[in-house]
Amino acid sequence: MTTNGFQTALEYSDKRKQVFRISSGSEELDKLLGGGMESMAITEVFGEFRTGKTQLSHTLCVTTQLPGKNGYSGGKVVFIDTENTFRPDRLKEIADRFNLDHGAMLDNVLYARAYTSEHQMELLDCVAAKFHEEPGVFKLLIVDSIMALFRVDFSGRGELADRQQKLAQMLSRLQKISEEYNVAVFITNQMTADPGATMSFQADPKKPIGGNIIAHASTTRISLRKGRGEMRIAKIYDSPDMPESEATFSITGGGIADAKE
Repeated sequence: MTTNGFQTALEYSDKRKQVFRISSGSEELDKLLGGGMESMAITEVFGEFRTGKTQLSHTLCVTTQLPGKNGYSGGKVVFIDTENTFRPDRLKEIADRFNLDHGAMLDNVLYARAYTSEHQMELLDCVAAKFHEEPGVFKLLIVDSIMALFRVDFSGRGELADRQQKLAQMLSRLQKISEEYNVAVFITNQMTADPGATMSFQADPKKPIGGNIIAHASTTRISLRKGRGEMRIAKIYDSPDMPESEATFSITGGGIADAKE
């Protein structure tokens, strides 16, 4: 890597060869993702309440620790929680599915609760410092959910520009962390009714919040919706190198898994 920020395409290509993928717990969903959650990238999932966003976050806390395909060695996880959804007991249930020791598994997850959007940003500085201190140890950074505190801190219409600017800074920080330390970044997001959609003939008038800022920062966006019972349907929302297709998975006691027909 040269000092002025440039590298040759060959150097960049070699760097891209270090990209790994983390299993979601469902082979169908992994297939949709081209093999799993990709490192050096931001994967965003969004959906309404109870569509499996946090279940996926919890499952990934465990699957990240398992050695996987293409020589993936497994590693530690950082979980930044903005909505108080993190439950260690849930992780234990998922660990049982993979026969992992509870203590060792929980010890590999570094947890922080963020209380304001500013605090959320400060935590990312701590994360970057941690990744720098222990290179190659951490493989996944989860933010569940990315927007919640921004909605609280910048609630008025007049504050939108300020909010989007701060949000953009945070997402560019996430992008930099993912590339610099070769980790996968997984963020969850909420849905909102799209005020413009009633004018057009969209089948689904809801869209992820955060606007273009998040849309442009996320490498892969996945929308989740409910199917029958515990079934959930994931669809690629817009990805540079994946066709728009769907995968069905199910939420089980042991986390995210393939849907049983």
